[in-house]
Amino acid sequence: MSVKKIPMRMCTGCHEMKPKKELIRVVKTPEGDIKVDFTGKLNGRGAYLCKSAECFLKAQKQKALSRAFECQIADEIYEDLRRSIEKGE
Repeated sequence: MSVKKIPMRMCTGCHEMKPKKELIRVVKTPEGDIKVDFTGKLNGRGAYLCKSAECFLKAQKQKALSRAFECQIADEIYEDLRRSIEKGE
């Protein structure tokens, strides 16, 4: 019996590799919309953040999501992320 592989993703804030289920996914859809993806199944380019306030603030300060998606990120997206991180902690 083989061991099941755990998908790993890199946090855009702290740049650490972590299991995909421990991270929050932010998606740029094919239409160009930026959304917080709680299901992890939306179509589009994804970027991941740890569920910690430190990583969120670091990513926001470094504009890591803007670089990952090559576009400006609206303040509402950062607010959604902040609220979801506060719920998780």
